[in-house]
Amino acid sequence: MSEEKKKVVIVGGGITGLSAAYYLQKEIEANKLPISITLVESTSRLGGKVQTVSKDGYIIEKGPDSFLARKESASRLIKELGLEKKKVRNTSGTSFILLKGKLYPIPDGAVMGIPTKMSPFVTTGLFSPLGKVRAAGDLILPTSKEKGDQSVGSFFRRRFGGEVVENLIEPLLSGIYAGDIDQLSLQATFPQFQKVEQKHRSLILGMKQTMPPAPKKKVGMFQTLTTGLQKMIDTLEEKLHDVQILRTIKVLNIDKTEKGYCLKLSNGDAIKCDSVIVTTPHSVTASMFESLPSMHNLEKMPSTSVATVALGFDESAIQEKMSGTGFVVSRNSDFSITACTWTHRKWPHTAPKGKVLLRCYVGRVGEEAIVEQSDTIIKRVVMDDLKKIMNITQEPDFALITRWKKAMPQYNVGHKDRIKEVKDSLGKVMPGVILAGSSYEGLGVPDCIDQGEEAVKLVLSHLATT
Repeated sequence: MSEEKKKVVIVGGGITGLSAAYYLQKEIEANKLPISITLVESTSRLGGKVQTVSKDGYIIEKGPDSFLARKESASRLIKELGLEKKKVRNTSGTSFILLKGKLYPIPDGAVMGIPTKMSPFVTTGLFSPLGKVRAAGDLILPTSKEKGDQSVGSFFRRRFGGEVVENLIEPLLSGIYAGDIDQLSLQATFPQFQKVEQKHRSLILGMKQTMPPAPKKKVGMFQTLTTGLQKMIDTLEEKLHDVQILRTIKVLNIDKTEKGYCLKLSNGDAIKCDSVIVTTPHSVTASMFESLPSMHNLEKMPSTSVATVALGFDESAIQEKMSGTGFVVSRNSDFSITACTWTHRKWPHTAPKGKVLLRCYVGRVGEEAIVEQSDTIIKRVVMDDLKKIMNITQEPDFALITRWKKAMPQYNVGHKDRIKEVKDSLGKVMPGVILAGSSYEGLGVPDCIDQGEEAVKLVLSHLATT
């Protein structure tokens, strides 16, 4: 890298873009690199889907409420930001499946629906006797000869049959991706299960052998901050002391120039730079590179709209004891909600004493119309559903509805190959322009942080050769 100062622009101020800015700034400071950073965000705030509302003693997440503890990048970043003392794990109560109006506990030992303990699976009311017999077929079925990508639905149906998929696996996976499991890519979402089958033949036997020993004391799989995840965003922003941040400005397109790149902005200005990290949603990203044929893969990539509905009650409003942390809803049930978290039980810090906080979800592939309805209608539909499931005798003290339109990218079959084609093609035509974010290699907070870090490595490698 020459001593002439290089300029890097990061497009998008969500968790991916902020992580990239933070780790790039860290590298610049540690190695005294002659690089400047500009971050461009189209809205007035940073953080993207990570948004926390503090209201009357409640801590309400409008977007993601936590991250998987086993994915270490989020915990590492939180520690670097000085927030480790605010980190907590979720309580480890029972979760349920809502099937035909009845709540069934998820069988103990089920890993994304795959049984690792036989007794809870045999005794559950989620499946008929024939459904259980069919699921046991996994123990004797041969390894699939399918080596390429396939849908999550076809993979699990072949191993366990339709009943286990529809009543257990599909509700669990839809809660993560809001997608159609008969379209979702196995290699892009749960490649570990294909590897287990290839190595052990049976998923049941393979998972039993590969699962680490259960801890003596059961602990939650997820972590968050007692102040809400917004605190991580705010602290990241405070730490970006050497980053120029431009808000309420869109990047319209990115063009290659003789010496680097030129970003045309919605305010009429332009930025010239040597490298770009683009972290915007794939549909927005595609519009910045309209002349590149490979970007058609991003244009054709679908996204799903969802909405979260946070409801606060006095505990006297709910006349039954909630003994778990929430439920997901089988498609074989006549409900509009797709899941409900008993947030005050899963995360006790989120509600004042004597209060109840429920967080419901509506919208998924094929069921997105509800997201377009008014707040009044969404609240009424959600309350009607909840009253069929739980004995609720009062209206909520408040309802906070957040719509995430086309915000859930769908990793459909062939996703990894399509994204590789996009990135490879972009790398040849526009080296030093890096794509990162939830549209590509993982939706969760740690996945986005990982992609931000990887983008920094690619940028530094590019700048070192220019």
